Amino acid sequence: MHDLIIKISDFVCGYPLFIWLVGGGLFLFIYSRAVPIRKLGTAVRSLKTRKTGAGEISSFQALMSAISATVGLGNIAGVAIAIVVGGPGAIFWMWVSALFGMATKFFEGTLAIMFKGRTRDGQVKGGPMYVITEAFGPKFKPLAMMFASVGLVGCLCMMQSNQLVEAVTTVFMPQVEPTVWLRLGIGAVITAIVSLVVLGGLQRISKVSSKLVPAMVAVYFALVLIVIVTNLDKIPGVFASIFEGAFSLKAGLGGLAGVAVTGARRAMLVNEAGVGTGMMMHGASRNAEPVREGYVAMLGPAIDSGLVCTLTAIPILVADCYHVEGVKGLSVALGSFDVLIPYVGQYLLMVMVIVFAFSTMFSYSYYGRTCAEYLFGAKAARGYDIFYLFMLLIASVITLDVAVSVMDLAFALMTVPTMYAILRLSPRVVKAMKEYEG
Repeated sequence: MHDLIIKISDFVCGYPLFIWLVGGGLFLFIYSRAVPIRKLGTAVRSLKTRKTGAGEISSFQALMSAISATVGLGNIAGVAIAIVVGGPGAIFWMWVSALFGMATKFFEGTLAIMFKGRTRDGQVKGGPMYVITEAFGPKFKPLAMMFASVGLVGCLCMMQSNQLVEAVTTVFMPQVEPTVWLRLGIGAVITAIVSLVVLGGLQRISKVSSKLVPAMVAVYFALVLIVIVTNLDKIPGVFASIFEGAFSLKAGLGGLAGVAVTGARRAMLVNEAGVGTGMMMHGASRNAEPVREGYVAMLGPAIDSGLVCTLTAIPILVADCYHVEGVKGLSVALGSFDVLIPYVGQYLLMVMVIVFAFSTMFSYSYYGRTCAEYLFGAKAARGYDIFYLFMLLIASVITLDVAVSVMDLAFALMTVPTMYAILRLSPRVVKAMKEYEG
């Protein structure tokens, strides 16, 4: 079963996903006339909601909550995995994926407001499943149910729990054998902390995220700035290796394609453009202007896949500690900071890891809960909260490659209904954008 999961995930998340997500993002980028470039300034100004409608949180809170889900261990462990597997060139393709992802997120945010739906209990909600049923009618409900069903698994934050346990044992218990019982104990503490926020619902999640996200990105930037300032002579070489690795034909066209696919696959788990998770959060926004919410939504990939992933890549490439056997993530990043900032580097990064991991686990619980509400109603959603917390505990004792493969596969399947809806409804979004721009 272990090997089968990994093989299926590697196939689905290879060329099929690359063509589907990056190809779709490229189409949306061109079709929207490069909206991420044209309207980046407008997007920043759009953070303040002007017209309010049905919803639970503001546009700013929606963006911060969405970013709290995407700016997480994927930005540290995920970037490290991409570099270990695909080399420095994978980072360039993460950037490309981020640019196209911004276009995709614009369409996601716009559609999330344009086609809001209601739960069985009458609450206003957003997400791909509601967009599909509201826009296409009941005949397409099986497609909506597919998204929600796969989302129950994809939103379990298995990698975050797994890697946070690894970080704690690596940094604070280097001489202790990480037995199953030790990992389970640490997992229990993590689960208990997450439950304090998760069981408080979206209001508590959004309040924590709106304060936590700006602070953690600023602190992380300051931490990497120390690395840059103390290693200025190596920075040009770092960026040279990224571009050289991105287009190097030393390994042949197959090797080049492999690097591109690796970068795109990691970017999918980082910015989630085309996956549909962010659509659920932006669908909870009180913003009554769909296009304005779309502008806000496209800031997500710029921050997580653009800024934060670059901040992670620089220390790893400067330290040159990524030549390891097997799939390694967080341990590579921690080792890099330990080399670059002796004695305290890995501890400083560890603080960021803890904050990043918890912020992601907070927001993902809402995504899974929204999927559960769509499928089974509000009462079942409370049961999903318990299931979500239980799976955080289970994830603490499984291997990293399985955790990564399960999430990758679930995310890949979630892109099928999401990208179908976005591509089919893209003319309506472009029409609304033209009307909004006047």
